[in-house]
Amino acid sequence: MILITGASGALGSLVVQALADRSDVVLGTRTPRSAAERRVDFDDPSSLDFTGVTTLLIVSAGYGEDDVVLARHEAAIAGAEKAGVRHVVYTSLSGDGDHLPYALAHRWTERRLARSSLAWTVLRNGLYAEFLAALAAPDADGTIVAPMGEGGLAAVARADLAEIAARVVTDPEAHAGRTYELVGEQPLTGADLARAIGGRYRPASLAAAREALGASEGVLPFQVPMLVGTCSAVAGGFLDGSGITHNALRELLGRPPRSALDVYRASVNAM
Repeated sequence: MILITGASGALGSLVVQALADRSDVVLGTRTPRSAAERRVDFDDPSSLDFTGVTTLLIVSAGYGEDDVVLARHEAAIAGAEKAGVRHVVYTSLSGDGDHLPYALAHRWTERRLARSSLAWTVLRNGLYAEFLAALAAPDADGTIVAPMGEGGLAAVARADLAEIAARVVTDPEAHAGRTYELVGEQPLTGADLARAIGGRYRPASLAAAREALGASEGVLPFQVPMLVGTCSAVAGGFLDGSGITHNALRELLGRPPRSALDVYRASVNAM
């Protein structure tokens, strides 16, 4: 049995779609609505009953302070050990993301898996191309005002990462003990994004971005440094993919990856 955590989320739901023709897939979600779904709430360890599961895909339970995320991942891994799960596949963060404020929880989780009793595979995902639509959203006249400087982001289509995750969980033994870097092949700059939508790019300061985010409705306090730190890493050239020695994206897809620029354009048009 394969269990997908975060099955109703943006990445998890795409993995589920890629595995739609299999009868041995169970969807882990906080609010199950069918017999094919099982309650899996990382904030409630008592719900993490992985009995009968052979392969577990842990979609990172981010969006929290580090201590919260670490507790969630510890509960999931401990639950997998207790239930006798054979293999855990974890969606982590790309190696060039070590400069990001939210990298610690990912690296801690990788270490926890390495010292666990489980077979494991780590998928170090690059930042989503869809994320760029929020990071560098154009205004009404097509101008992108974002603190990306002249740096580029090796963004990757979320659907490509989901496809790879689906392939790995269906043949986990072939990927045991492997850590795969999965980033875009072409770094995208603010100018690239502007050209894709027929607009223009105007770099903003990090201070202005911090002020705007802090005043934005729905943005939690811990998210401000996360987002500003991401912009800073992009501007500094730390997320352009040049720090990755072996990008396994094309290798694991078995085809050229989707155009991150096309994904960005489509995401902007859907806003």
